[in-house]
Amino acid sequence: MTTSNASTLAEIREVNLSYLLLAQRLLQEDRPSAMFRMGLSEQLADILASLNLAQVVKVAASSQLLCRFRFDDHAILSSLADKEKSAALAHTHAAILMANQPAGQIG
Repeated sequence: MTTSNASTLAEIREVNLSYLLLAQRLLQEDRPSAMFRMGLSEQLADILASLNLAQVVKVAASSQLLCRFRFDDHAILSSLADKEKSAALAHTHAAILMANQPAGQIG
């Protein structure tokens, strides 16, 4: 394994750990809002919220990114990046577009 490859894998693990810890914190603070913001199904939210620290660290050690862009729709990304719109309007428009997308599913 090259140094570059090892560094990339370490960065992926770091992002995964941060993402999982953020997801758990958001789910504890305001579950419905967290599910909406992260595009989580009820089933996936239940699993994430129930992981203990050892399980979170183990899952984070995956060589695959656990998070993904929700910008599959060109309109969402364009709305967020639109320089003509104010930031608040762009975020509101993107939230409306993302609300129409299905929540992530397991399996």
